[in-house]
Amino acid sequence: MGGEEQGRARACEKCAAGYYAICTIGGMLSAGTTHLVTTPLDVLKVNMQVNPLKYYGMSSGFSTLWKEQGSSSLWKGWSAKFCGYGVQGGCKFGLYEYFKSLYPDILVDYNRTFIFFLSSASAQVFADIALCPFESVKVRVQAQPHFAKGLSDGFPKVYKTEGLAGFHDHVLNL
Repeated sequence: MGGEEQGRARACEKCAAGYYAICTIGGMLSAGTTHLVTTPLDVLKVNMQVNPLKYYGMSSGFSTLWKEQGSSSLWKGWSAKFCGYGVQGGCKFGLYEYFKSLYPDILVDYNRTFIFFLSSASAQVFADIALCPFESVKVRVQAQPHFAKGLSDGFPKVYKTEGLAGFHDHVLNL
């Protein structure tokens, strides 16, 4: 193997920073993309939660959104959804692999199943904390018609009006 090939192989070795980076990027792309595709369903779900009398079923809800706000309303919050779930997926995939290599050194008397469970649970906690600010903006964009157009103007608006607490309180109070 040449020097360049050896460098690439070392970067992708398990427990190397390059390996965790690849896992993180894979998680970002897979989770961000799959959640992006479901944006219309998410828009309807959020509106059904906020106004159940108006949006009482799937077909009638989609019809109401389309008639009142146009076809683009079905994609409201797409950037916050793509970026937020991308960050969540990146944390989930990358941190799972990291914790999976870290915990056996700390918890030497535990079996692999427990290590995998604990690694997954730990990664999920960090992933969900990372998702909250994006989800907070997304819900506001989807449920409050004049709040913001998307992530780029929604983030500063939440921060300006509510500070850092606004990125977590809104999600918890749904």
